[in-house]
Amino acid sequence: MPNIVLTRIDNRLIHGQVATMWSSSVGANLLLVANDEVSTNDFRQGLMDMAAPSFAQTRYFSIEKTINIIGRASESQHIAIICENPQDVVKLVEGGVPIKKVNIGNMHMAEGKRQVSKAVCVDSDDVNAFRRLRELGVELEIRRVPSESAENIEELFK
Repeated sequence: MPNIVLTRIDNRLIHGQVATMWSSSVGANLLLVANDEVSTNDFRQGLMDMAAPSFAQTRYFSIEKTINIIGRASESQHIAIICENPQDVVKLVEGGVPIKKVNIGNMHMAEGKRQVSKAVCVDSDDVNAFRRLRELGVELEIRRVPSESAENIEELFK
């Protein structure tokens, strides 16, 4: 079974907060971005590699590839999975990736979205995905950085 130490939703994917605070806090030595678009975008990968801490490797896999190979991860790999949106996390969990908890860190405002916390904005598709994750037994928390307290997730469902 893979040693998943963090699963985070952050539409910025790997950036300063993930690369430094979260990786250090959870002891991640592998940052796995599970995202179909980024898995084939060398430019975005290069930018994220620059933000990644020196103690962690980076991987950029499609959702399907993540599902297919994460079971072969070494016990020595302490994996932080980073997804852009909750829909991708649902696909991972339904595909058999053993995710028990999801940290919701940053979801930008966009047309049709409403703000539910300092850094999280959702639309009906997001809400449905979060409901599905709950149905699948996944714990949810809204927390931007490890030093902050978790915010009330019930705002997601109103």
